[in-house]
Amino acid sequence: MSWLYLLGAAFFEIVWAFGLKFAGTHARPNIVLAGTFAAYVVSFLMLAIALRGLPLGTAYAVWTGIGTLGATVIGIMLFGESATPARVVCIGLIVLGIAGLKVTSGVEVTTLP
Repeated sequence: MSWLYLLGAAFFEIVWAFGLKFAGTHARPNIVLAGTFAAYVVSFLMLAIALRGLPLGTAYAVWTGIGTLGATVIGIMLFGESATPARVVCIGLIVLGIAGLKVTSGVEVTTLP
């Protein structure tokens, strides 16, 4: 269950990263920033819940890794950021790192009620 909370936290991290970028180009940045802040709060709350059952280092690395991956892909797809071969290889390394942490994390520290 902790992994599901962590995935949710990472999703909302991607949402708030996108919101920060989008707020700079939107006609009403205050509305976008309010949604961005809400996603930020949800992301942190879900991360805190996930940390009840996962090691800190693993959870934080996976959270930031998925957030980085998602923000990078959104940047490439929606904002025309570069997709050089070196950048794509580095994204692949992040994915491998996330998968490696998941596989080697072992049994959860505690269980959620």
